[in-house]
Amino acid sequence: MKNKLVAVSLVCVALLSVSPAAFSRDTKHMMSIDEAMASADFQEKLDPSIQFTFGDQHHGAVESRILSDIVTNKKTNAFMKSDEEACRWVFLSALLALQDRAKSEGGNAIINIKSYYKKNEVSSNTDFECHAGAVIAGVALKGDIVKIK
Repeated sequence: MKNKLVAVSLVCVALLSVSPAAFSRDTKHMMSIDEAMASADFQEKLDPSIQFTFGDQHHGAVESRILSDIVTNKKTNAFMKSDEEACRWVFLSALLALQDRAKSEGGNAIINIKSYYKKNEVSSNTDFECHAGAVIAGVALKGDIVKIK
């Protein structure tokens, strides 16, 4: 019993000695949209009937604008994952949320998608912004739900 108490005490001391900065890391990454979209998870989970366009990429003619400035803010467990892996996973989660919203509103596209982390807009045709910490990674996106021809 005494050995268990000593072991638990040592673990507690070790955890308390870890720098708080290690737990509060917030590393900004700009990651490739194309690389993420080409992965098997994205191909399998995203509905091909819903179009995603980023920044000022060209899209079909807008038949009707359904909702503007829709925001999704997703987080994922990043523990024991590389930043890149966690960021791609949470990016997929954010796109799935936009896709579900577009479907529920009768849209077939989300256009003008921008990164919107902590309400800071970053518009890019090629990259999305992700923030990764020791245990959580997050992606926030903002876009317009439309019906295109």
